[in-house]
Amino acid sequence: MTWKTWLAGIALMLLASPARALEEPMVAADGAAVMDSFAGTFLWEKNADKRLFPASSTKILTALLIIEAGHLDEKVIVNLDDTKVEPSSLDLKPGETYTRRELLYGLMLKSANDVAMTLARDNAGSVAQFAEKMTQRAAELGATDSHFMNPNGLHHPQHFTTAHDLALISRAAMQLPLFREIVRTPSFDWNSPRGMVPLRNHNRLLVRYPGCIGIKTGYTSQAQQVLVSSALRNGREYLAVVLHTNHPGIWDDSTKLLDYGFSSTQF
Repeated sequence: MTWKTWLAGIALMLLASPARALEEPMVAADGAAVMDSFAGTFLWEKNADKRLFPASSTKILTALLIIEAGHLDEKVIVNLDDTKVEPSSLDLKPGETYTRRELLYGLMLKSANDVAMTLARDNAGSVAQFAEKMTQRAAELGATDSHFMNPNGLHHPQHFTTAHDLALISRAAMQLPLFREIVRTPSFDWNSPRGMVPLRNHNRLLVRYPGCIGIKTGYTSQAQQVLVSSALRNGREYLAVVLHTNHPGIWDDSTKLLDYGFSSTQF
């Protein structure tokens, strides 16, 4: 056998061998997606265009709009209507004042619905007008199959998104340095006229998953468990969305999706 014949045989073997495929993640969530955050490309999706309820992951878009509007160290006065929401809340009282920056920490770490109402009304004059801005801004980001009715994610039948859309919204938010800083913060000292309260980030992946840098949990009985997560390792960053899953699922599903993202760099 000549060396040319030998090389030709090796080449034929390589061509005949199937390329190693990356095993797809098995997730419980009804809607899911994993994205390369830097490239903005989707690596894998499940029911990505199915309309589902986002619960408190809605607050990602709320925070994005508030940060983009700026003037974050100006004071906001709480009014009575802001406080008329279901828990969770920070028990804001009419007449209290906080900076928008402080309120953003309460929004994303405590997931405070009264904070969301305060920020929305301050930004747009009313919750209804803010919700219109939310839907418009989402569409500008390519999230065209989403519709928002409030800034906090409390259930409304016309308040919905998709795993694909929520990933696009979340990627845009993560491009804002302050947003990134807030969602990776494990705790924040909330100072109110009634004393200091430590706010703990609800995202367990911040301590469970190496490199996790956010982003937001959510739950309502209609939405079930929701989590948008992101992790950064060795110059690679991936973003995962799980919608309508069970309590173990938000952690297990999200871990599988992020692992899938990092494994994809090997192929």
